[in-house]
Amino acid sequence: MKKQQNILIIGAGLCGSLLALRLGQRGYNVTVYEMRPDLRKTDISAGRSINLAFSNRGNKAMKLVGIEEKVKELCVPMNGRMLHDRERNTFLSNYSGREHEYINSISRGGLNALLLDEAETHDNVTLHFNKKCVSVDFEHTTATFEDFDTKKEFIEDADAIIATDGAGSALRKSYFLERKFLFSFSQNYLTHGYKELTILPTATGDYKTYKNALHIWPRGDFMVIALPNLDGSFTVTLFLSYDEGEYNFNNLTTPEIVTEFFRKEFPDALELMPNLVDDFFENPTAPLGTVKCSPWHYKGNTLLMGDSAHAIVPFYGQGMNASFEDVVEFDAVLDQYEGNWERIFSEYEKTRKKDTDAIADLAIDNFHEMKAHVANPIFQEKRKIEMALEKEFPKEYSSKYSLVTFNEHIGYRAAMLRGRAQDKAIITMLDEGRITPSDNLKAILEKVKTETEAILEDDRVAGLH
Repeated sequence: MKKQQNILIIGAGLCGSLLALRLGQRGYNVTVYEMRPDLRKTDISAGRSINLAFSNRGNKAMKLVGIEEKVKELCVPMNGRMLHDRERNTFLSNYSGREHEYINSISRGGLNALLLDEAETHDNVTLHFNKKCVSVDFEHTTATFEDFDTKKEFIEDADAIIATDGAGSALRKSYFLERKFLFSFSQNYLTHGYKELTILPTATGDYKTYKNALHIWPRGDFMVIALPNLDGSFTVTLFLSYDEGEYNFNNLTTPEIVTEFFRKEFPDALELMPNLVDDFFENPTAPLGTVKCSPWHYKGNTLLMGDSAHAIVPFYGQGMNASFEDVVEFDAVLDQYEGNWERIFSEYEKTRKKDTDAIADLAIDNFHEMKAHVANPIFQEKRKIEMALEKEFPKEYSSKYSLVTFNEHIGYRAAMLRGRAQDKAIITMLDEGRITPSDNLKAILEKVKTETEAILEDDRVAGLH
């Protein structure tokens, strides 16, 4: 029977555990190998984002596997961005003019543990930890693993192998090194890295600052962000150049310099973080990169999914959501071509790659937007207009952010093209004085629509999409 086919999944992170759950639900024999220990039994967070932004595209996947309500319990809603300037002033910028649209802060470990628990309820799903994938023989559909406890290597075979083993994927490495077919691969790093810090709860377990927002301290070339956790703490991330600017990761070498930097640039954050120096020197500085590659599959034998196929920088809060959406898209292709792995893998890549390329580009755009543009007066005017349009005309207008984050039935590429055209339309008309935030909203909407369509048409004529 077709459903008894053996599927080998490499990597039990967020994407791999969700995929194992879904394929288990569909009746496949699923074996998952993970190189790290079982996160439900030991803390392995070191240096990885402790919490993530969870939104509609990710939730679409939770609905698919029937655990939406369980996931909701792990979420802290964030209605907008709370901007902090150097003078300690704050300004809340909502993510949407529609009140029911917001994103959530969610614990990476908590969500991953839930997905692993759910996957393990299926007798046809088996999980193995402390087993590192060394290489994949994609021509014979086998993978070589090393057992961290015994140090011995062993080989597993399957009807299909799907690698969800992240930005350092062993399968992608095998594609690249074996040179058996034309494989394109790029890995581009930002000049910035990131470091995780913490705002601890008050002595009574309360939040020290406003709970339901993603806090941003934008400073032009660098920034700090903070996301709330269920326990009253905030996970804080410093994004900073490795070697450029007055302060950078390479010269923040003493407690005095680190404290001076925060006192000067983030005085209100520093007050909330008596633990700053300890966190700064205990936690690693990690790079930020984008991975693109092609093809994702080899015949009907092997497939890359999630970050192993398309790792992105975290500035649109879509990395996890995109990987979860991968599983939804893959599931839809399975419905059409079940039993024909080569067709499934090729059709999945054909429908999905253009969207994952688009969100990778959008995430880079948003990096510049968050560290600098959000503090720019014309950008703030644009956001004010967009919020008003979404509130007044909820069915007729969605900003680029809303198209990407809340319109889960629109692909990332379509959201990017329309969103960029709208941004260009509004900023151009504001700059030229053709619209102002105090104008009649219906008149603004009509002008934005007309200008957006003109820009999209120009781009089509120019062959840009």
